[in-house]
Amino acid sequence: MMTSSNPQEPLRKTNRLDDFWMPFTANRQFKAKPRLLESAAGMYFTADDGRQILDGTAGLWCCNAGHGRREITEAVSRQIAKLDFAPTFQMGHPLPFELASRLAEIAPAGLNKVFFTNSGSESADTALKIALAYQRAIVQGTRTRLIGRELGYHGVGFGGISVGGMVNNRRAFPLQLPGVDHLPHTLDVARNAFSRGLPEFGIEKADELERLVTLHGAENIAAVIVEPMSGSAGVVLPPVGYLQRLREITRKHGILLIFDEVITGFGRVGKAFAAQRWGVTPDIITSAKGLTNGAIPMGAVLVDEKVYDAFMQGPDGIELFHGYTYSGHPVACAAALATLDIYQQEQLFERSIELESYWQDGLHSLRDQPNVIDIRSIGLVGGVQLAPNSQGVGKRGFQVFEQCYQDDLLVRVTGDTIALSPPLIVEKTQIDCLVEKLADAIRQAN
Repeated sequence: MMTSSNPQEPLRKTNRLDDFWMPFTANRQFKAKPRLLESAAGMYFTADDGRQILDGTAGLWCCNAGHGRREITEAVSRQIAKLDFAPTFQMGHPLPFELASRLAEIAPAGLNKVFFTNSGSESADTALKIALAYQRAIVQGTRTRLIGRELGYHGVGFGGISVGGMVNNRRAFPLQLPGVDHLPHTLDVARNAFSRGLPEFGIEKADELERLVTLHGAENIAAVIVEPMSGSAGVVLPPVGYLQRLREITRKHGILLIFDEVITGFGRVGKAFAAQRWGVTPDIITSAKGLTNGAIPMGAVLVDEKVYDAFMQGPDGIELFHGYTYSGHPVACAAALATLDIYQQEQLFERSIELESYWQDGLHSLRDQPNVIDIRSIGLVGGVQLAPNSQGVGKRGFQVFEQCYQDDLLVRVTGDTIALSPPLIVEKTQIDCLVEKLADAIRQAN
C-alpha cells in the first residue's frame, strides 16, 4: 500500500489494472472485463480463476516449443548468474558469436551474417537501414526508395509502419518515411476461398513491382520488404509462384529483397524459414518471436554475405552506425541457444509439415459453419474469416474470440478473421479440441 509523506495529501487508491497502458488493446474494454493469465506449461495457460486455457496462438506467434520449457529456464538461470550483461559496442562476449553461427547453419545458403536486435520491430527497421546503407556502400546512393505491401506488418517503428500496409497502424502517425510505395496485397477471397496450402490465383500481383520500377526508376529503389505470409493481417498467403516472381524482378533490377519472417521463422510453416519451404532466397531475413520461444525479447537480421562484404571495404572503422544497447544480450542468447537445441532435438520444424494435413482437415471442417467465408492454412497456421455482422467489421470476430476464451481456448482475432498458430508440440487430440471449441464459438456468434 502506498502512503503519503504529506498528511494533507489523500492516499492514492491503487488498482493494478489502471497504470499499465496496454499495447494493441482496447484498454477501457479490457479493464472492465479483464482476461488474465498467471502461468503456463506445455500447451496450456492457467487463468487467474484457475482454468486451463488451450493455447491456440503460441502466445503471440512466439512460443513454438510450448510453454515452461525447463531447458530454456535453466539456460537463462545459469547465464544470468554467470554474466548478466556485457556490451557489444567495441567489446564482445562469446554467446552472440556462437548464436550467429548456429543461425547461419539453419538459414538459407548465403545468409550467414547476423545482426541482433530485441524485437521484430527493431529487426524490420534494422533491415531497412542496412538496405539503404548497402546501396550507398556500392555507390548506388540514388537508391533510397522502399517498397512495402498492402496489409503488410513490419512492427511499429517508423520504418516499419512506413513500409507496412495496415491502415490502423498508420492512421495516427502521419509523419512517416518519405519515398515509400506499396505493392497490392494478395488476399483474393473471390478466387481463392478455402484454399489448402498456397492459393492458386494471384501471381500476376507480383508484376505490379515492374510498374513501380517504371514509375520510380530502378535506380531509385533500394529494397522491397514483404512477409512471405502476412500473419497480423489475418493469415494472407502468397499465391503459387508469387514469391519467386518477386525474386526474379528484384534481382533483375538490382533491388534487395527482404523477407520479414518474424512470424514464419522457426518452423511455423515448415522448415526453419518460409524462404526454404517455398524455395525463394531473399537478400535479408528478419526474425524474432520463435528465436527464443518468447522467453526473452530478442530478434535477429540474417544478411547475405555479399551484402555484408560490401560494408567491409575501405579504411578500418565502424562500418554501420547502428545498434542497440542489448544487441546480443547474453541472457537472450542463452535462451535462443537452448531454444534452437529443442527445435533440433524434437525435430519441431519437420513436425509442422507432418501435422499439416491433419491440421488442414480440422480447420476446413469449419467450412459449413455459419458466416464462414474463407479458410486459409499452411504448416501449423490458419485463418478462419467470418462475414462481418450488422454492427460493423470486427464485431463478430471479437465475439468469437471472447467466446473461445470463455470456453478455455485462446485464439487471435484480426478484424473478422480468427488466426490460429498453436505451439509446434500440439497433439492431434488438441487440434480436435481446438476445432470443436472454435466451431461452438462461431455458432454462438451473431
